[in-house]
Amino acid sequence: MEERGQGPEHLHQTRASLGEWGWLWARSLPAVLSPAAEPTDPGWAMKVLLLTGLGALFFSYYWDDNFDPASLQGARVLLTGASAGVGEELAYHYARLGSHLVLTAHTEALLQKVVGNCQKLGAPKVFFIAADMASPEVPERVVQFALDKLGGLDYLVLNHLGATPASTRPRSVQATRWLLQVNFLSYVQLTSLALPSLTDSKGSLVVVSSLLGPVPTSFSSPYSAAKFALDGFFGSLRRELDVQDVNVAITMCVLGLRDRASTAEGFRGVSRAKAAPGPKAALAVIRGGATRAPGVFYPWRFHLLCLLRGWLPHPRAWFVRQELNVSAAAAA
Repeated sequence: MEERGQGPEHLHQTRASLGEWGWLWARSLPAVLSPAAEPTDPGWAMKVLLLTGLGALFFSYYWDDNFDPASLQGARVLLTGASAGVGEELAYHYARLGSHLVLTAHTEALLQKVVGNCQKLGAPKVFFIAADMASPEVPERVVQFALDKLGGLDYLVLNHLGATPASTRPRSVQATRWLLQVNFLSYVQLTSLALPSLTDSKGSLVVVSSLLGPVPTSFSSPYSAAKFALDGFFGSLRRELDVQDVNVAITMCVLGLRDRASTAEGFRGVSRAKAAPGPKAALAVIRGGATRAPGVFYPWRFHLLCLLRGWLPHPRAWFVRQELNVSAAAAA
């Protein structure tokens, strides 16, 4: 006889709520810890540690993150790279949540379209400034514009992208210098200029990066260098702010391929990986920034790759080869 609440329907609901990984972990743990498992078995302790670690990782991802959409109503947000892809979807999510926005990107015509859509979605204030982050003097102009229009900042969301990895093989020092200016130095400049206002508001820095920040891959060395630099700079800055009791959160976001036409074209025939859906990836970024999470991984399996970087380099290399057409990349 089935106990009350433990029938097939209940088990189905439990499985749906936990997800496949959580269900397998929950089912296998009692077997491992049962009296039949011999504590002197050399593999017993390893099984317990492995399953406990997988369970902790699972719950850290799927547990309630206490995201409160109302906390973003009236928030003052400076968003870069807002004209397409994940940046465009970020702008639309913030607009629906009632945030005040300053949007910037390279192309003015695309920005005007995004601004119009944000206004339709209910954003109380939306301003834009077209800017090319390849110019070292531009970040100061962008931050000053945002401060003048919004009176301060609660969020600085750094999302702009200078080039796709497939187009950044080492061809010249000049090209690498340009890429580092757009994908790293401008991030540092914008952060330095906005930090006093974020300190006053106890705000948040949200840095949209990629898997190539914590995990290198082939045929993208200048791009990987810029993303590694972001990872190191903002990781160090987080510690500096912490020891100085400065209440500014830093959220590093590791995303998959950008869901935009230019990225798809740059990777055509080179990578077998699918682009991350823009709306879902953008929502993951916003939730992470609003809850002041130290890191966001979308899709979530990227966190596993980052954890395995130093522990199991060969499986990681094997995984990368599964998603990379090596012959096409070498010929690009």
